[in-house]
Amino acid sequence: MSKVELFSAAQQELCPQCSAELVIRSGQHGPFLGCSTFPQCDYLRSLTPSADGHIIKVLEGHACPACGADKALRQGRYGMFIGCTDYPHCDYSEAITHADSTEVPCPECQCGTLVKRQSRFGKTFYACSEYPKCRYALNHPPVSGVCAHCGFKLLYNKKSAKGIKIFCANKTCGIEASSISEE
Repeated sequence: MSKVELFSAAQQELCPQCSAELVIRSGQHGPFLGCSTFPQCDYLRSLTPSADGHIIKVLEGHACPACGADKALRQGRYGMFIGCTDYPHCDYSEAITHADSTEVPCPECQCGTLVKRQSRFGKTFYACSEYPKCRYALNHPPVSGVCAHCGFKLLYNKKSAKGIKIFCANKTCGIEASSISEE
């Protein structure tokens, strides 16, 4: 069956809004079922199953603080989290992992420390614990120290073919502070 035939083939399902036939259509986020009377009826339904928030394991004995139902370990778009089993009625959720602190003070605000975080794409970075007041972030592991060239109060490690090198974390400086060979 060709792509044109597939997307023009009518389904045996009827639209719950207007009782017309549903047809497979292709959109920006993949195929979906849509009403054949579009634009008069705007009903549509995704054909790909949603992985957001499905329950992996119910945590019996751990009550939700919002409604009293059991908590559950769930898998969502950005990883695992803990949420309420009575989800549509109760939207309580909490993170599983807490940020790993590096104990290196933030050079921008001087109040927080740099903590290890992970982006939604899985990349590791280091950001200030005082976020959103301070938005300082660094892509490499921070090292306590002062740059000899500009006096910036933070350095970072960067791996290279010749070993681990330490650079100034000031974006305008970025000069190599020293190098340590890997053994």
